[in-house]
Amino acid sequence: MTDPSPLIALAGVERIFATETLKTHALAGIDLEIASGEYVTIEGPSGCGKSTLLSVLGLLDEIDGGQYRLAGVPTTEIDAEERARLRNREIGFVFQSFNLIPEMSVLENVALPLVYRDGVGAGDRLRRAGDVLERVGMAARADHRPNQLSGGQQQRVAIARALVGEPSLILADEPTGNLDHDNGEQIMALLAELNRGGATLVTVTHNPEYAAHARRRIAMLDGQLGARAASA
Repeated sequence: MTDPSPLIALAGVERIFATETLKTHALAGIDLEIASGEYVTIEGPSGCGKSTLLSVLGLLDEIDGGQYRLAGVPTTEIDAEERARLRNREIGFVFQSFNLIPEMSVLENVALPLVYRDGVGAGDRLRRAGDVLERVGMAARADHRPNQLSGGQQQRVAIARALVGEPSLILADEPTGNLDHDNGEQIMALLAELNRGGATLVTVTHNPEYAAHARRRIAMLDGQLGARAASA
């Protein structure tokens, strides 16, 4: 029987940034559920809380109120070490700036997340990295360094790195932000293809054209969410 519980469940989530004179509610009582296999885009203007929400979903940032359950695990009730294990096991990240290590080959960059997986040897890491590079069309560049690749190619490598650990969830923060239009469209098409293959995707963008690739679009403004019409 299929598990009916959502992969992501946020209830009343708050994230507050405070200075001596100002308190900013970056997330103001967020309620959100995302099922396994969904493709959801969070869209809105700069400063609305999109990236903060993605950091919370990715267990890179802690919340100041509410509850967040990921794959059934109450993330506010576990310690930092267990959060790190959960993040490595369940989440793959795609960043705007690629974040590839220049001294490493493409293959080594993709294999890197598996270094922190218990029981995965060096040979297995490289084999799995090669498999996902094939999946994103970058196997022929496995021995290249990141600076030998175009921006679109580097983002494909970054997507392969996100996939290599077979995560439950892929989070993409403005994945086309450093790309021209044609490369941006290719990356969004690749993400949509991965979703059709079963990947759960949450992307953040301020570009309505790219947001339209998602199956569910959620608008964000001033730390709060509002529903938008689903894409076809």
